[in-house]
Amino acid sequence: MLVAATPGSFALSRLLAARLHCARFARRCSMCALPDAAARKRKRMDVEIRDTVKLSAEEEKIFDRLLAVERHFGLGTQLRVAGGWVRDKLLGKDCYDIDIALDNMLGRDFCEKVNEYLKSIGEETKNVGVILSNPDQSKHLETARMKIEDVWVDFVNLRAETYADDSRIPSTMEFGTPKQDAERRDLTINSLFYNINTGHVEDHTDRGLRDLKVGVIATPLEPHVTFLDDPLRVLRSVRFASRFGFELEDDLRAAASTGEVRDALERKISRERIGHEVELMLLGNDPTQAMELLLDLKLFRSVFTPPAPLLVDGWERLCVQHIHAAWDVLQLVNVNLTAEHKLKFLLAALLFPLQDSTYEGKKRKKFPSTSFIIRESLKLKNADADGVVDLHRSARKFDRLEDVLLSDAAEAITTHAAADTREEVQRLEAGLELMEIKDLWRAALVLSSLNDLLENQAWDAQEKAKVCTSVMDFISKQGLDESWNTKPLLDGKEIMAEFQLKGGPAVKDLKDLSIQWQLAHPTGTAGECREWLKLEHAKGNK
Repeated sequence: MLVAATPGSFALSRLLAARLHCARFARRCSMCALPDAAARKRKRMDVEIRDTVKLSAEEEKIFDRLLAVERHFGLGTQLRVAGGWVRDKLLGKDCYDIDIALDNMLGRDFCEKVNEYLKSIGEETKNVGVILSNPDQSKHLETARMKIEDVWVDFVNLRAETYADDSRIPSTMEFGTPKQDAERRDLTINSLFYNINTGHVEDHTDRGLRDLKVGVIATPLEPHVTFLDDPLRVLRSVRFASRFGFELEDDLRAAASTGEVRDALERKISRERIGHEVELMLLGNDPTQAMELLLDLKLFRSVFTPPAPLLVDGWERLCVQHIHAAWDVLQLVNVNLTAEHKLKFLLAALLFPLQDSTYEGKKRKKFPSTSFIIRESLKLKNADADGVVDLHRSARKFDRLEDVLLSDAAEAITTHAAADTREEVQRLEAGLELMEIKDLWRAALVLSSLNDLLENQAWDAQEKAKVCTSVMDFISKQGLDESWNTKPLLDGKEIMAEFQLKGGPAVKDLKDLSIQWQLAHPTGTAGECREWLKLEHAKGNK
């Protein structure tokens, strides 16, 4: 149990008890060591880094159309694809996010020329959308967007920027050279251009291609200045390192770890943007590397800011250890979670050590600290915060359910009026838990493997994965995978008519009993359920 140190929140005796617990917790933190830096080095993606860009047939049609517009009007414009598209194409990956940088005109002006050209050749013109500058969405300059050959393409001019000391909004923006535009970008691997006019890749930082080939995350300019100009870039550095399994350059790592950059991140970047980067990290290829990097760079607390100081040091490290363990088990059991469920699962795993921590809200009401972190520090959805609380609660129940399903000990089996045999009890308890957590049950099951992580120094991911697999096999064989969607044999109206009730708690109790009987007796009929329910009702009325 971690406790938020809110003045006046606890009686003295409870506060002392919490501190004693935290002292034991702190000792465990020291034992929960993560692998050292050398052991954590990831293998870079096993793909060939190309020296040239290979265009798809669709991309050739798009670029030919853009060149036709440029030639038709004699614009003298160099058309360059910028950023992530170039990086991904060199990595041999498909990318459908095409951003065109123009050297001598604004994006909206070029789009108007495209429509003039389409009209001149008898083709239908396209709608042009203009995306205004919005620093909170990482849009520092107006961008025009239109469909070219049925693919959305963004157009923006090459630019040079300078920033105010206390803002992410550039204080000046003007047309820039390709080198100036490349240097104001976040990372060298994102600063490459593909020149549509020449068909060549351009590396105006003179290290983008090299860093991509050797797997290094670096900034075009001095990293400390780059991060102070736009502190969101420090989180993007972490995200791309974990996405591609690249290493952070030493100078970048040192700059990212400074208090000045940390302060700028907290002061200049909206929590929505921080939360968006965290979501992308967690849904990326290696969320554990991203969390480890945030810890190593001393950014974890700035990102996952708790509602009040916690009464123990080291909680950040423990959080990272838990997501690491949960991720290992998830990979071993080979469960494919949807993006929505994966996000909730990983947040629940990361914040698992904080599940009993609370803070005092309005009217002195207690709320989970995990909900504060997700709702306020990350500005993610309320459904994400509620899902994490549900997962934590269900993980505890699954811990006991594993004993019921897998243990031979008699004390592991609870008696139920609706179940007579061991198998009936197992079906009933498993079904009830699945009906509560619904389609998050697989995530909750894997998360339950963390319950004894602190206490059991012999904790083993392989063994935990075997337990999870055994439980999933039981649930699948019993046909309980979607038990929450099973139509009840008896509905509320039938129960009210049978027992001459007008509603109220008695109807709910009888309906709950009928569901329990149905779970325990999957081949039972509505008539059999009704007769059993009559007997139980009669017993209660004696």
